[in-house]
Amino acid sequence: MRTDYVIHTPAEIEKIRVAARKAAEARERICALVRSGMTTWDLDELAGEVIRSLGGVPTFLNYRGYPGNICISLNDEVVHGIRSRERFILKGDVVSIDVGVTFEGGIGDNAKTVYVGDGDMPEDISRLLKFTESALEAGLAAARPGGYVQDISRAIEMEAKRGRLGIVEEFVGHGCGTRLHEPPDVPNYTQHRKGPCLRPGMVLAIEPMLNLGSKRVYMESDGWTVRTRDGEPSAHFEHMLLITETGTEVLTRV
Repeated sequence: MRTDYVIHTPAEIEKIRVAARKAAEARERICALVRSGMTTWDLDELAGEVIRSLGGVPTFLNYRGYPGNICISLNDEVVHGIRSRERFILKGDVVSIDVGVTFEGGIGDNAKTVYVGDGDMPEDISRLLKFTESALEAGLAAARPGGYVQDISRAIEMEAKRGRLGIVEEFVGHGCGTRLHEPPDVPNYTQHRKGPCLRPGMVLAIEPMLNLGSKRVYMESDGWTVRTRDGEPSAHFEHMLLITETGTEVLTRV
């Protein structure tokens, strides 16, 4: 019988915990490699090397045909940006790095957005990154055993509105653990239903995707890259969260 959530066994949780730690370390190493003048192809190749140096396998590579080690989304690209030998990272760019690592049956999935530049970050970009990250933290803080997915969604939405940011609705957080995408969905906005109850053993990838302008997005002809309709920048932050008997554990903290 299919359920709308997955409860992982203690053995699975330990594998997921290890993979998540590796994903978090890979995320930080890869973000530190982002430089003006490099291509997204160069960055993706380095990312593959980082993940493999940790003993892991890039989860996204060939997942449903995805052609990269990680997702690299620049400026108005929201998520699922594909590496290119012609796409250069430049000063002033906003770069979202989404990293998945598979290790011995567990999967880690996390994301971070960085600004490329030597000087002060523009005020609007600072607001975008600050409130997207704080929306993630609000969602994490709202999760508790016995609560509901809706609690997470509402907390993210409230923080996004506080930052005057557009909330992408077409793409959402999700369960993650022994498969990259597991139920339940974790929307970043309030819905009409509470969603599944949060039970010990559930692992969620919580990932607000917020835009500096409108919430409206569209899919590029490559079938992967999602962009903002108005051309304004977007940001993406993601952590994996384990629901425990007594509270929660963020699995992708460094």
